[in-house]
Amino acid sequence: MSSIPTPMGSKLNALRWDGQPGHYEVYYLSLTDRRSGCGVWIRYTMVAPADGRQATASLWLMAMEPDGNVAPIGRKSTWPADALRARAEPFELRIADAVLTQRGASGAFEDVAWSLSWEPDGRPAEHVHPLLRRARVAKTVLVLPQPDLAISGTVRWGERSLELDGARGGQAHLWGSKHASRWAWVHCNDLETVQGERRTGDYVDGVSVFVPRLGRELGPNTPVVGRIGGEEFRSTNPVRVNANPSTFALTSWDFEARDGTRKLAVDVDASRETLVGVTYTDPDGELAYCYNSEVASLRCRAYQRDKAEPSGWRLVETLVAPGRAHFEYAQRERVPGLALQVT
Repeated sequence: MSSIPTPMGSKLNALRWDGQPGHYEVYYLSLTDRRSGCGVWIRYTMVAPADGRQATASLWLMAMEPDGNVAPIGRKSTWPADALRARAEPFELRIADAVLTQRGASGAFEDVAWSLSWEPDGRPAEHVHPLLRRARVAKTVLVLPQPDLAISGTVRWGERSLELDGARGGQAHLWGSKHASRWAWVHCNDLETVQGERRTGDYVDGVSVFVPRLGRELGPNTPVVGRIGGEEFRSTNPVRVNANPSTFALTSWDFEARDGTRKLAVDVDASRETLVGVTYTDPDGELAYCYNSEVASLRCRAYQRDKAEPSGWRLVETLVAPGRAHFEYAQRERVPGLALQVT
């Protein structure tokens, strides 16, 4: 078990912005509906430019169909930061008329709308080790206040209306002064065995980043958190994060992560046709181009240290999530030939 304490999710959701320039903050909800196969990604964000210009707050909604035959959609609407209001306890975030709480999310703009509810997940996770947080080494901090949610309600985009009843998803929060130079991210909490037995409560969430330091790029650094077989998994120690093997590209990511005597080996694949392209703007004005799919596929092999095995590791089980993993790839240059739904 991890020795790192896990604060309540509502505390991890508290707004960090103090009104000063040079800060960005993001709350996002990602989900996949088993019945329709559709994926949805909702973001509540703010950016305070480093040069002191007007801070802004935005709402985003992206959605994609499972087969890629219908182009994914992306919408974003932006207001002055005066439209952003937050309360820490009990947590509530508002941008214009849209709301995010520990128990649900709602909002509407242009031709999209959402009204969602869930029971809170009381077992949050943090990707950035407390040592790095205290040293202020990380330029972005990622936390997972609600890793495992069963989401019900309605999401609408254009003429499409999606009714959800227990769709699996998660809610995250990140903040900082600058994004990494390139990264991959995955979340999945709709896992099953290869025999088709659902593993409700289990999840995997990880990110792998390259960061610029002193004129060169360092990485990948790959923190991974999760819950496998009902047991919490934390691979966030600074030494381990640097050692975790990781290889990612536009539509795939292979990585390993260790937590004590346990190891996860994870493969993620996303269809190019399902990627929704969006642009992130750092407080210093630099852009990052991100390509995201909420209908990716994942295979997770869980191992236990075993000296009797030639490799030193015994395969305990294999979990899969065909079309139900959430994946993002990002870099500082636009990918040629791929549309950007949000700029």
